[in-house]
Amino acid sequence: MADIFEKVMKNMGPLGAHIKEAHGYFTFPKLEGEIGPKMIFNGKEKLNWSLNNYLGLANHPEVRKADAEAAATYGMAYPMGARMMSGNSNPHEQLEKELAAFVGKEDAILLNFGYQGVLSIIDAMVDRHDVIVYDAESHACIVDGVRLHAGHRFQFKHNDMESCEKQLQRATRLVEKSGGGIFVITEGVFGMSGNQGNLKGIVELKKKYKFRLFIDDAHGFGTMGKTGAGTAEEQGVTNEIDLLFSTFAKSMASIGAFVAGPKAILDYLRYNLRSQIYAKSLPMPLVIGALKRLELIRTRPELKENLWKIVNALQSGLRKAGFEIGTTSTPVTPVVLNGTVAESTHLTFDLRENFDIFCSIVVYPVIPKGQIILRLIPTAVHTLEDVDRTIKAFTEIKNNLSAGKYNHDKLMNAAL
Repeated sequence: MADIFEKVMKNMGPLGAHIKEAHGYFTFPKLEGEIGPKMIFNGKEKLNWSLNNYLGLANHPEVRKADAEAAATYGMAYPMGARMMSGNSNPHEQLEKELAAFVGKEDAILLNFGYQGVLSIIDAMVDRHDVIVYDAESHACIVDGVRLHAGHRFQFKHNDMESCEKQLQRATRLVEKSGGGIFVITEGVFGMSGNQGNLKGIVELKKKYKFRLFIDDAHGFGTMGKTGAGTAEEQGVTNEIDLLFSTFAKSMASIGAFVAGPKAILDYLRYNLRSQIYAKSLPMPLVIGALKRLELIRTRPELKENLWKIVNALQSGLRKAGFEIGTTSTPVTPVVLNGTVAESTHLTFDLRENFDIFCSIVVYPVIPKGQIILRLIPTAVHTLEDVDRTIKAFTEIKNNLSAGKYNHDKLMNAAL
């Protein structure tokens, strides 16, 4: 008989295997100081491209004032209890109404956390007779929600409508026998690549197949569309999206999430979302703060305009300098380089310590072996000077990588 503790200690997982070398620097780093483009890491100021603070609301003076006043008035405990039992309030319901109106849906439900919310939505919407069809590059919250499903689930190639249709055909044959339905899941913006989900293409398939469409628009809400209502607005398919989810952890720079859709379905979810029924209500300061953040998204178009000024300058500048940034059409900016995991660590150290630039580094097993992604998240409070500085630094880093300067053996020999 195995001891559970011994078993996990022998296999810490693909990321945990590097804990001794990575913890505190490459993983679980500590960024200190005021939230923004310039923060303190390892005792020194860095230009920071690793915050999901798209619209710069984290330290917006009106937001800070609203957060502080709400905390002073209510504390962090009120309301106590789950929404269903004792944790409901007028501001909670007001926020739901305003969110629903903003994204063009009949109703909305607040969720404490996005990750748990998505899992719970999937769990509530399907049973063993139903079939899930989902994009292969879906976020972990979708993948984990799908893994909980007791019925069939089919994955289609990323944004590939021919593959999606094949899976819908398979699903249709199954539900015709089981009497179940089909639940299609994808993202509005894919957080690693910056690609938009092909919402138009999936919606077009509704003409041939019967299914309901659930969209995770975590990175699209506040950044995409004419008003910032998200990727569905950007692609002109708001009415065809059956359930729309987003989190407050990106453009809203806070904690919480919501799902929006038809009132009858949202009423069903209110009484069946286990992650909400059995969890304390979202604290009042977060609700009051979210109302202020939503107000600013609606009434201050310059926030999104400033964001896109930086996005366009950064992405066009990187492409002009010869960098591969994929097919992103959103603020998410992945800079793709070729190199090993070992080289990525030396590259990251150089970037942070010698160029004073902090960004997320993505390597295997998250992406294929031999690739390194420097993932940049532009915000409305970055400057064009920040963009120029970053492109110059990245050019030097890329040249160093090509010249083999981050090769582990060479570095060890040089040290000797």
